Amino acid sequence: MAAGVLLRGLLNLCPRRAALTSSSLTRPVCLMHSSLQPLYPNPTWGTLPVRSLQLCTHLCAGHNKWSKVKHVKGPKDAARSIMFAKFAMMIRIAVKEGGSNPEFNVALANIVEQCRNKNMPKASIEAAIRGAEKAKTGIQQTYEARGPGGCVLIIEVLSDSTNRSHQEIRRLLNKNGGALADGARHNFSRKGVVVVYGGDISMERAVELAIESGAEDVKEDEDEEGNPVLQFICEITDLRKVQNSLEGFGMRVVSASLEYVAQNMASLDQNQLEEASNLIEVLNDWADVVRVWDNIQAQA
Repeated sequence: MAAGVLLRGLLNLCPRRAALTSSSLTRPVCLMHSSLQPLYPNPTWGTLPVRSLQLCTHLCAGHNKWSKVKHVKGPKDAARSIMFAKFAMMIRIAVKEGGSNPEFNVALANIVEQCRNKNMPKASIEAAIRGAEKAKTGIQQTYEARGPGGCVLIIEVLSDSTNRSHQEIRRLLNKNGGALADGARHNFSRKGVVVVYGGDISMERAVELAIESGAEDVKEDEDEEGNPVLQFICEITDLRKVQNSLEGFGMRVVSASLEYVAQNMASLDQNQLEEASNLIEVLNDWADVVRVWDNIQAQA
């Protein structure tokens, strides 16, 4: 989901987002969206500690349109090669940080699961793990940048040369409407993100699953093939618990990983979306770039 590419046509979709907060209330709460009737219009229970939910549509207005821009690929064979190369880099980082045994390295286990879900051959996964053990350590770096329309980017790089990485990232940004910018990271929080296939699950049911699994937020999105998915966002320490809970509820988990989650979104028009998509595509095409995170949403 990290590779961004250009799509000229945008779908007029507007997903909803559910923000979860914890509180102890002294009276029953009716859970409702502005367009829905209360789920429990005549509550009969007494005082209970509960979570209050609000469906915050405006927080992610147009997000699916941006998903369409950044996910639709060019030639599929070339896209698969790039995707597998990125997975190999992620495996290398995970092995460096926690060892080569997925049973004792949660990060590696999650990446291997993502590789399988994307049909990366087993032999290629095993070769990547073996190669990571023998490869030079490499230097993992994170760059902060601003792009078209004032959007913010976090660029994760794995390289054996800090100077080369810095020069190339700066060149790619300057050439494609972006620039390095200190402080951009403050627009993001490091969170655990569990992605599951959405299917026919309603947002109301997704909210219930988020509460029951211990997630603090859930939002709708689409994968690279345009299939609906749900992203359950949680604290880093709760990642494995939320994943196990969702699997226990029968959900098919696509991935579970640590990500930068945008807190303040940048609303871009169609021309700016195309420019941002091109910039992210160029960055992802460079071999040393592992992932690019953004805070982009399409204007409603």
